[in-house]
Amino acid sequence: MLARFFAALPLTAAALAAALTIAPPNASAAPATATLSAQDKATIAQVEQYLNGVQSLQSKFIQVAPDGRQASGTFYLSRPGKMRLEYDKPIKDFVVADGSFIFYWDGEMRQQSSAPIGTTLADVILRKTIHLSGDVTVTNLFQTPGVVEVSLVETKEAGKGTMTLVFEDHPFQLRKWRVLDAQGLTTEVALLNPRTDVTFDSNLFYFKEPKTGSDYGKNN
Repeated sequence: MLARFFAALPLTAAALAAALTIAPPNASAAPATATLSAQDKATIAQVEQYLNGVQSLQSKFIQVAPDGRQASGTFYLSRPGKMRLEYDKPIKDFVVADGSFIFYWDGEMRQQSSAPIGTTLADVILRKTIHLSGDVTVTNLFQTPGVVEVSLVETKEAGKGTMTLVFEDHPFQLRKWRVLDAQGLTTEVALLNPRTDVTFDSNLFYFKEPKTGSDYGKNN
């Protein structure tokens, strides 16, 4: 399992593995479906409409690992299927999804690992059309003034973990996500001043091994 492989790697790679990789095949279980009111269903429809309306996004982020350590960087999203998480120096790790696979680069070990997007929780927000039903199950919906939290699992493989998307209400926009993995570890990523409808160089979303002594693949 990738999460165990990454457990021995530095802060960022281990936390990203917890946030994006799959659980063992025998970890599957039937999800506990939330009982949704008419208002809850209307809120979920609003979440779907918002997510489907975001074709591109760029934001600084702060990541909190399961052990409480923090790292910062920049998150790029281009739907469908493409994203990049790049850390601020001195961390040399990055993650990039090219539309088919997600690649994890450990800058200290200079090692690359990958997984099909469809086998990761990242697929929930990267797919062409986002529906929070069918192969995705809402297990919890929590609302307080100004905040909406929606917890999701994959319907047939709930043991992969739970992703909770956190939105602010005015204006309605994604502000963070949390992932509880199959080992009970939680990783949180908070977005700072996200911008939508941005244009990216297509090379940003292709994995390229950095040259020796370089920090990131996209610039070298």
